[in-house]
Amino acid sequence: MLVLAGPGCATKTPSVAMDAPVAEAAAGWVRTELYFSIGDWTETALSTEGESRWAEFLDREVTSRFPDGLSVIDVYGQWRSPKPASPILRERSRLLVVLHPATKEAADKVEAIRTAWKQLTGEESVLRVSQPAEVAF
Repeated sequence: MLVLAGPGCATKTPSVAMDAPVAEAAAGWVRTELYFSIGDWTETALSTEGESRWAEFLDREVTSRFPDGLSVIDVYGQWRSPKPASPILRERSRLLVVLHPATKEAADKVEAIRTAWKQLTGEESVLRVSQPAEVAF
């Protein structure tokens, strides 16, 4: 029993049994998450104007690049700027989740979305998290 509880077991990811067609369809996909701060973007993040501006951004910059589908989740987060003596900022945010092929073209589209948001809002950053994904439709 002690062998099973050793450190080697804790680091292994359990494998998911998939039949060949599913495994083939899942190969080469990425799940990308982008975290957008909307807390300071408008006077009130919940305002009609703020929601309209977000919808316009989503249509113009995101949906135009990933028309096959995406998810947006309202989240609340906190972070600290790398600038010295920066306070912890707590704010409303939007989490965008996009599943896309693992290609340079898709990665470039994601970067274009991040750049567009920073230009539009003056935000310092848009957190990006990307990881391989097993996808089947």
